[in-house]
Amino acid sequence: MIRHLVLFKLNEGVTRDEPRVVAGDAAFAALGDTIPELKYWQCGWNITERDIAYDYAIVSDVEDKDALQRYIAHPDHQAAAAQWRGFATWIIADLES
Repeated sequence: MIRHLVLFKLNEGVTRDEPRVVAGDAAFAALGDTIPELKYWQCGWNITERDIAYDYAIVSDVEDKDALQRYIAHPDHQAAAAQWRGFATWIIADLES
């Protein structure tokens, strides 16, 4: 099993209530129901007020590295990630268990 973690930081001046950010959140929220490789899917906004905190997170599980690559290449994932490129940066970690 691989746990795929992604943390997003909104770009300077971008707020989470902007229509493009709301659309990006909705696009990620829908992935849990559309990509069969996802065994677990959670995404949402950070709830703490700390300077070092990121703004948005995704936690997901896939079966193996092949499933991770299929998830990454899936057109719905690619479309959702493309939206976020316009207003955020992110970091990723993949943990094998």
